[in-house]
Amino acid sequence: MEEKEEKKLGDMVKKIFSTGISAAFMTEEGIRNLVQDLPLPKDVIQGLLANAKATKTEFILSVKKELKTYLDKVDLSKEIDRVLEDYDMEIKANIKFKKKPGAKKRAKVEIEDEN
Repeated sequence: MEEKEEKKLGDMVKKIFSTGISAAFMTEEGIRNLVQDLPLPKDVIQGLLANAKATKTEFILSVKKELKTYLDKVDLSKEIDRVLEDYDMEIKANIKFKKKPGAKKRAKVEIEDEN
């Protein structure tokens, strides 16, 4: 019996831990749905929600900062010059006019030149 309870407790701890990690990338409603079947006090659930929101915000700010740092180092005009020097540009286009269904047929009008 004691072994069964330990396994149950271990499974619950695993689920709480994985919930905490995955919660950083979930919506608040998704987190609530995930932890609703866990026997957790309301304050623990609120803590998970607050932690997930803070982690998500911190993650987004970190990615934003790293991306800005990288893009600040890129010389756009130099990169455009390099691309134009190293690559040929090929543009292919097909233009096709299709009559709309139900469009009226128009009579062809010819104008004769009297000269």
